[in-house]
Amino acid sequence: MSPTTPADPARPRIDWRPLFLAFWVTSLVENMGLSQMFALLPTLLREMGVPDAQRVPFVGLFVSLMFLLGLPLVPLWGVWADKYSRKAVIARSALVEAVVFAVAALAREPWHVALALLLIGFQLGNTGVMLAGIRDVAPRLRLATIIAGFGASGPLGMALGPVLAGVLIDGAGWSIAMVFGLSSALSVMTAALVAFGTTEVRPSVIPQGRVLALAFGAVRSVVGDPLVRRLFLIYGVVFLANQVSRPYMPLLVEELVGAGPGLASAIGLVMGVASLMGALAAPFAGYVADRIGFRPVLLAALVAGGCTSLLIPIAPAVGILALTALVFGASVATVGAMVISLLATEVPAERRSATLNLVYLPLYIAGIIGPTIGAAVASAGGAGAPYVVGGLVFLTGAAIVGLRRVSTSGTSSSAPAPTQEATPGRTAP
Repeated sequence: MSPTTPADPARPRIDWRPLFLAFWVTSLVENMGLSQMFALLPTLLREMGVPDAQRVPFVGLFVSLMFLLGLPLVPLWGVWADKYSRKAVIARSALVEAVVFAVAALAREPWHVALALLLIGFQLGNTGVMLAGIRDVAPRLRLATIIAGFGASGPLGMALGPVLAGVLIDGAGWSIAMVFGLSSALSVMTAALVAFGTTEVRPSVIPQGRVLALAFGAVRSVVGDPLVRRLFLIYGVVFLANQVSRPYMPLLVEELVGAGPGLASAIGLVMGVASLMGALAAPFAGYVADRIGFRPVLLAALVAGGCTSLLIPIAPAVGILALTALVFGASVATVGAMVISLLATEVPAERRSATLNLVYLPLYIAGIIGPTIGAAVASAGGAGAPYVVGGLVFLTGAAIVGLRRVSTSGTSSSAPAPTQEATPGRTAP
């Protein structure tokens, strides 16, 4: 088994902009649908007759289901994408999410909802593949800004999903099932966009050998690299904090406005504003980091996220809750942009695609652990308690970055060797 085979060096140069746009729209639609699942899940369970005492832990436990099947498949999707076709893996994800939202639209019992969330595990694994494709065609000097711009599609989708659901439910009289049906149709459209509207981007190094061996090798390369381990740890801390608390934002809104008319719009406002700020913050953070370095931006985002998470449970009104959620959303998006940009610039070319394909592995691990912890904490201390735990986890991440001595990867005082892609002035945590 030869480990790698170089891709064709004579392949034509691919315009990054159409690919970026197609992947951006795909990510936007996916996150719109997922955010509607998060936002509407408590209301949907209440409409199905689940008592409040059971609804609180169910929210956390149900959310953890979506990562249960996805975790062991993460390395495999990246290998299949690099070995055979990135387009096929991305289009597959869009088609699966169409099935997920269709099942949610047809759900009549809580176990139907659990099944839909469980199926999301087969949907995951596309974002890292899209990042790897964009990385291979994007201009090197604009890489951080382009990656941050793609990263904005997720928070923007998270913002638009609850807002659109609120408008359709409270304004147009739609049911929750109709909202999920619309998301299913949009997912089919993005699958067609990727399949027929993009050019296949092959990695610079095409893996050769058995899929399982390559998948385990990719995981070993990530675990064996100290820089990647640190970045994955930081990303995992942030994802854990977010997954512990995020399922309970709709319940905090419900405590402030009640369960009557207008609840969907209020949830859309709070969750939408938070995610929208994340969408705006990610490109700006990339722009700033290109000039002052990743580490100070990363540290500031971790501190801001921890502090605002601690404030969210004591917000006395919906407007203040939306304001604190806004800063929290910007912090999460900024951390993500910094970690992904560091991985895209500091990891050697022969391991870069495999690493980016695994970039959301911390999310899947945190997605299983976090909601389970959140369910236990919320059962004991109410819907606001997970945000206190999440804030402490966030601040732990800030301590990891802040207490570590700066390690410089490429400096302006010495030019990199011709075979390196070091970036002046950037520091890794």
